Amino acid sequence: MSSAFFFGYGSLVNRLTHGFAPAHTARARGWRRAWRWTEARDVAFLTAVPDPDCEIEGLIAPVPPDGWAALDLREHAYDRLDALHSVTHEAPGVEQLAIYAIPPERIFAPDARHPVLLSYLDVVVQGYLAEFGVDGADRFFATTTGWEAPILDDRADPRYPRAQRLSDDERHFVDDRLAGLGARKVAA
Repeated sequence: MSSAFFFGYGSLVNRLTHGFAPAHTARARGWRRAWRWTEARDVAFLTAVPDPDCEIEGLIAPVPPDGWAALDLREHAYDRLDALHSVTHEAPGVEQLAIYAIPPERIFAPDARHPVLLSYLDVVVQGYLAEFGVDGADRFFATTTGWEAPILDDRADPRYPRAQRLSDDERHFVDDRLAGLGARKVAA
């Protein structure tokens, strides 16, 4: 088995979006999630930003020796950073652990031309509900900034390439939390 792992804190928490296994729940100290966009993508997405007072939950999973290239391609807008000493977990044999983050000089706040895709957010929250339950999904919302971003309601015709079908309860959960945050959905 590989000793190299990644820490996923967004769509990689949803096991339906990848085949990396075995995955283990984990916590990264000193990081917070933020909605941002970069010139490498047309829409806003999650990145990890340093925050000494925050801790985020996610999954770690091993990367096969030839798997970094595929994962780096999936995460092409990010830099792969060492996170071995900031992530706690129960996985055995972890010798290398990476977190993906957009370099600060390449990130921008979301705007009308670069919204958050609701289909992407749905996938992320579905993963948090499956791995950490309602309380963990609530912690996802609490440890993520940028909720003032416009959220493009693309559920009827998802633009996110790894979109998943949500249950009625999962959709209601996402919608209720967005309403509680005062987030602004815009029509696709």
